[in-house]
Amino acid sequence: MIFGLFKRKSGNIAIVERQYALLTSAARQPHLYTDLDVPDTVMGRFEMLSAVLILYFRRTRGSARTGQEIAQEIVDAFFEDVDHSIRELGVGDAGVPKKMKKLASMFYGRLESYAVALEGRDAVSLAAALKRNFYPKGEEGEPAMDGLAAYLLSAEARLAAEPEERVETGQLHIPAAGE
Repeated sequence: MIFGLFKRKSGNIAIVERQYALLTSAARQPHLYTDLDVPDTVMGRFEMLSAVLILYFRRTRGSARTGQEIAQEIVDAFFEDVDHSIRELGVGDAGVPKKMKKLASMFYGRLESYAVALEGRDAVSLAAALKRNFYPKGEEGEPAMDGLAAYLLSAEARLAAEPEERVETGQLHIPAAGE
């Protein structure tokens, strides 16, 4: 299990484990893949976890220091998890740094592009950004991602209402799709 990744850092280990488990669970909801057009592929799962983490980071950016420290530890755990996953997929030691750099660049690019649409509560722009990232080939007939955009906007609004105590204790609930 990935929780061996958290054995360093601070006294926040249990909190980070709990919150990271909630975040990954939210990104793995079957409804996202069966009804909201998230591709059930390695990259589709990376994209969905990235989207959920972006919602989490946007919620915690105004948190007290403890919440921000936990968020930073979750970022670290996410990239350690990604590193572990690409090694399991057979990427050799020599190729891992290059692949990690690319994936980190992708993640932070999404953080910026989704933020613009989320700030403006712009479902059309968010759906377009999601489509570019989830379906990068831009082929005819690919899903519009409107449902996923609506879900993410709704989830972000619900996260904003979550009390700070839930951030600090690693119990920030990402609503299920359709919840």
